Amino acid sequence: MEKTLLINCSPKKKLSVSGFIMRCAGLMIRGEKEYLCLRTPADRERILQAMVTSGKVVFVLPLYVDGVPSHVLSFLKEAEAFCGEKGLRMKVYAIANNGFIEGRQNEPLMQVMENFCARSGLEWCGGVGIGGGVMLNVERIMMPVMFGLTLVNMLLNAVQGLNVLEPVWSFGISVGELLLLCCGIIFFTARLAAHIGRGTNAGKRYTRVMLPSFVFILFADIFFTIISVFQGGIFRGWFSRPKPDDDCGIIVAKDHQ
Repeated sequence: MEKTLLINCSPKKKLSVSGFIMRCAGLMIRGEKEYLCLRTPADRERILQAMVTSGKVVFVLPLYVDGVPSHVLSFLKEAEAFCGEKGLRMKVYAIANNGFIEGRQNEPLMQVMENFCARSGLEWCGGVGIGGGVMLNVERIMMPVMFGLTLVNMLLNAVQGLNVLEPVWSFGISVGELLLLCCGIIFFTARLAAHIGRGTNAGKRYTRVMLPSFVFILFADIFFTIISVFQGGIFRGWFSRPKPDDDCGIIVAKDHQ
């Protein structure tokens, strides 16, 4: 069976939705697999050499400005020439995610990947576009938190002589609710994984987190605010001193006439 190469194309080192999706999809794909990350130019050569020994490649990437991230676009240009030179004929799949609620927002990115395959002589086999990717991060953070609280409640119930299994039942219900919100993502990712395992064309499918838009926006705003506070982004630049001869980060040219 041909090896499947899965590439996490997110520039993030932590809390990468693309990395999380890549690992989940990898669990569903049969056969030999290799996982690599594409973040910097230093990663390109390792990925190109891995492509030589792979029959299927899965790009897992976020949507940036209605397209592929710039560092991925640079890699695709290099990979196009490399694949032509080596005569590679791999099957290419894509899993795209974005911060919008609509999964179909990933369509321009899918078109870029399809065009890349056409120019490189590779076989485009489709993929999945996921809307509301930020909720996947929210849910994977909530899962361990709820599990920890469940253990604490079990301990407290044991000390008080109450039903120890009651917190377990509540935890199971909460997990079921979270999985229900992601049922579309789970289904279409599993469907794509089956096609990848067989090496067949999956077509393009779009899905989303099963939340009303106004609820999703509320949760997304809260999540991004928390992340900004912890990473210092929300206050960044408030107290920094402006650089000399610098207007909003742009050097001002001086007139010497």
